[in-house]
Amino acid sequence: MGRVQDKVAIITGAASGLGFAAARKLLEEGAKVILTDVNREVLDSMPERLSDFSETQFQAIFHDVTQEESWIELINKTESDHGKINILVNSAGISLGADVVSTDFDIWKKVHQVNLDSVFLGCKYAVPVMGKYGHGSIINISSISGIVAGWNTAAYNSSKAGVRHLSKSVALFCAKKGFEVRCNSVHPAFVNTPILDPIKQAFGADEAVAKLARQIPMNKIGDTDDVSYAILYLASDESKFMTGSEIVLDGGLSAM
Repeated sequence: MGRVQDKVAIITGAASGLGFAAARKLLEEGAKVILTDVNREVLDSMPERLSDFSETQFQAIFHDVTQEESWIELINKTESDHGKINILVNSAGISLGADVVSTDFDIWKKVHQVNLDSVFLGCKYAVPVMGKYGHGSIINISSISGIVAGWNTAAYNSSKAGVRHLSKSVALFCAKKGFEVRCNSVHPAFVNTPILDPIKQAFGADEAVAKLARQIPMNKIGDTDDVSYAILYLASDESKFMTGSEIVLDGGLSAM
């Protein structure tokens, strides 16, 4: 029996990086997983990439997290197909770094649409369905940048800090309404995923990783398993008394 056996999970941004790692981990532990993304080509390749699982265990669905109607369709389809929703992992995100003066307003809005507005929409439409069917867990992927600011990441800092406090608000709302729905956030530091590609292109892969690792007390960056195991814990009933909180995975960075 898996740790999330027969639970139904939606994971956004699941084409790559933390979202895909989380999908694999939940599948390994018995969940039925709906992987969503805007990358149609990668979604089409999911049967091959997940060939070690039955195709009845997962679905790959195009979904634009910034669009309200897309969320309504996704939640309705998942409830119709599976009769419940137990887990929502809001993993879709982008990183466009610039300081407050240099950040173009359109970029500011785009970062917040993908990183924060999408989390609001996911929570808004998933909570009533989760509450209707009993236990639920919402896991919002924030960042250490939502706790520790940087001078040149204004929009990213703002959006990820927003995810942290939105998660707490959702948790308190669910508790007040008597919903057995928990909401927590996860805050990784640097993790070796495609989100690091720009810095790798700028400095070369090895130097980029070394440069980032020097900022971490443990002198290394994280890997996707570090985060996917935290997501698994929050998705499972093992964390049934944890809500409105966060898991920080930063190699000691925020302790400095």
